[in-house]
Amino acid sequence: MLKEVETMDTPRDKSKWKKPGFWIKEILTLVILFSVVSFAVDLWRSQDMPNEQLPNVALQDLSGETIDIVALSEEKPVVLYFWATWCGACKFVTPTVDWLAKDHEVVSVAITSGSNDRVAAYLQHRDLKFATINDERGSLSGMWGVRATPTIVIVKGGKIASITTGITTPPGLLARLWLA
Repeated sequence: MLKEVETMDTPRDKSKWKKPGFWIKEILTLVILFSVVSFAVDLWRSQDMPNEQLPNVALQDLSGETIDIVALSEEKPVVLYFWATWCGACKFVTPTVDWLAKDHEVVSVAITSGSNDRVAAYLQHRDLKFATINDERGSLSGMWGVRATPTIVIVKGGKIASITTGITTPPGLLARLWLA
């Protein structure tokens, strides 16, 4: 006689898919896996970034104000956001950074995105309010070792506290600021 082989279609297996505990375990496993992979990618991408002393350079934003990242970060963390007008992932991250700029110090660097007028028009069209430095030739991002856009660096006390690349969430950014 043939023995019944259990498959995914048997009633007993279907019931496990309906249990909330099963889905919580699956989702938690995916979140942990995604976090580990994301951390590893961030670590690899940040290997060329300065880890001891930051480049101490006074920079001018599009409005003509001089910005000193090291001095700004002495009292509270500064979000340094490297992005580009041509970056697809930046279109998802930029609104989060703009939202964060309402309550936190944010300085952005537009990498090889064109002239000052072009970057200013881009910011105005999207109603973005954060301070922006135009890195027209990519020299500033090169000095910082940025190899991917978007890259978000949290600077505290003149030192890098956190680096992340790619798409990130508001809770992820807030957690990085809190841990800085």
